[in-house]
Parts: sequence; C-alpha cells; structure tokens
Amino acid sequence: MSPDNTSVLLIYTGGTIGMIENAETGALENFNFEQLQKHVPELQRFTFRIDTYQFDPPMDSSDMDPEAWRKLVRVISDNYNRYTGFVILHGTDTMAYTASALSFMLEGLSKPVILTGSQLPIGVLRTDGKENLLTSIEIATACRSNGQPIVPEVCIFFENHLMRGNRTTKMNAENFNAFRSFNYPVLASAGIHIKYNNVQIQVHGNRNELKPHYLLDTNIAVLKLFPGIQENVIEAVLSTKGLKAVVLETYGSGNAPRKTWFLQRLHDACEQGIVIVNVTQCSSGTVEMERYETGYQLMQAGIVCGYDSTTESAVTKLMFLLGHDYSPAKVRELMSRPLAGEITV
Repeated sequence: MSPDNTSVLLIYTGGTIGMIENAETGALENFNFEQLQKHVPELQRFTFRIDTYQFDPPMDSSDMDPEAWRKLVRVISDNYNRYTGFVILHGTDTMAYTASALSFMLEGLSKPVILTGSQLPIGVLRTDGKENLLTSIEIATACRSNGQPIVPEVCIFFENHLMRGNRTTKMNAENFNAFRSFNYPVLASAGIHIKYNNVQIQVHGNRNELKPHYLLDTNIAVLKLFPGIQENVIEAVLSTKGLKAVVLETYGSGNAPRKTWFLQRLHDACEQGIVIVNVTQCSSGTVEMERYETGYQLMQAGIVCGYDSTTESAVTKLMFLLGHDYSPAKVRELMSRPLAGEITV
C-alpha cells in the first residue's frame, strides 16, 4: 500500500505512556497528545498520515469499563473506512480486558487494532513507550502485496512481541515484558525486522463488513478457589442478586474440591440458569474436565469447560454474550467454541 493511501488513527485513552512527572510532587499526571508528539519526534518521519483521537479527560486504566470499551468501538466504527489501521494507547493494568472485549465487540474486523502502552512514561529517558508506539504504528499499517493488512485482528504489542489480544495477560508489574500469551504463539516478533507468524494470524478469506456491538451485561462474578474456602463464601457469591454468570478459577486442569455441599451449590446455581465457566488458575495449560474425577464431577454439575481461556477473555466474552440476551443454554454453547480465536478446542 503506498504512503498516499496509508493512514493510522492513534487513539489515546490514557495510561503511563502519556504521563509526565510533576516536578514538585513526583506524582505521575496525565498530559496531552501534543506533548506526546514533542517527546517522540520520530513520529514525523512516518511518510503517511497519522491522525489522533483523545479521551478527555484521559483515563487511568484501572477506571476502564464497558462504557469506555463502547466508546472505543464507536470511534473505530465511525472511522473504519478512513484508516489502514488503529493504534490504541492504553494503561497496562486492564489492557488485556480491553483487548479481549474489543475482539468480540468488533465482529468482522479486517483491519489491525493494536493496543500498546508502556511501563515508564514517554518523557523518561529509558522509556519503553517510544519503541512500543513506533512499532505498533508500523504493524498497524503493514500490508501484503495485494493490499490486505497482515494482522487483521485485535492485538497487544509490548516489548518486541505482538500477541492476540484475547490470549494475553499482564504478568509483570516490574519489567518491560509486562504481557504474555501463554497458550497461543506470538503473532509477530520485532527485532531488526518484524517477523510475522502468518500461520497463527486470523485471516478472513474476504473483506468482511465490520459489525460493531455495544451491548454488554456485567452481572458476572469471578470466583477463585483456594484450599479451605468456606461454604458461606460460595453461597454469598452464587446468591448475588442479578448474577447471570461466574468464571470459576479452578486448580490445574480444571479440578475442584469434591465436597458434597460444594458440588450441590454449583449444581443448583446451574439449574437456576447461572452460567459457570471453568478456567484454570495456572498461567499456562488448558481445562480438561474429563481427565480427573474432580473435573468430571464439575461437568456433571453443569459447568462449562473454559478450555485454555484467560480469565480476562472469559469475563469479557460472557459480558458480550449476556448482552445479547441469549438463553443460558445458548451462552453455554457459545462459550464452548471460539468466536475470535480466544480458545483452542
């Protein structure tokens, strides 16, 4: 694609990448996009058009919520035909949730949507933000010889690795390699050249129409098991008013206690129409409920296998499906198959 018809929309939501240190207090404060350009003069060297959209005021990623996701979907949808690709600057803490949500909300996506950010503000000498931003822009505009985008999906780019957004988890608050895609290979590695892992990238045979979705239902809980968990805790979660779904974080390959009261509580909740999805607490690996008796008993109770889903992906996928007002049976069925490459069945 020639520079003449290449363009990227840079969406700045907030986060560390766009912060500056207050000289008096030492606290990090949001600053605006013009200053970002001042700190990254290399942006001027791209030969194509870079336009910007800014959240006002910028959001700390801890405050990101479905309303902010809808806003991002609207911005991308409204500008979809005007740009080659999109880069979203986002705080790292909830980036994996946003990337997962967008992967479901942007149905039929055939252009790159790359989320990135940094562990150090862009004004700091040793910042990782500059490299992440410049490479993300390059990936968002990368096309094949036939003009098709190389990576037409929602991704996170961080510390030299491009990862599928709904496969990614933040696993480090200290180092530059903050994110990892444990159960799916990286889509590209950036060294001297950017090497694309074409086999792993989702490519649709034809140019789909983008179908943006805005309906999300947040009546969900995450329940993490631990040895000695009390019945009243399980009961309190499962009897939450309005609860429609639970992401159950189990041990190993999807195992849980075999106590009668525990299995009975889960069974009763499933009978009442609450969708319970079993994901593993392990960073890597998949839920195999047929493997051990403890997992098999969960399956008998009506619990859905989450396979190798991240918690972030399971949570946002449930919000997405519940937002469509599907029946519990339909939600269970759709949780068991990949909608955007989020699980390996």
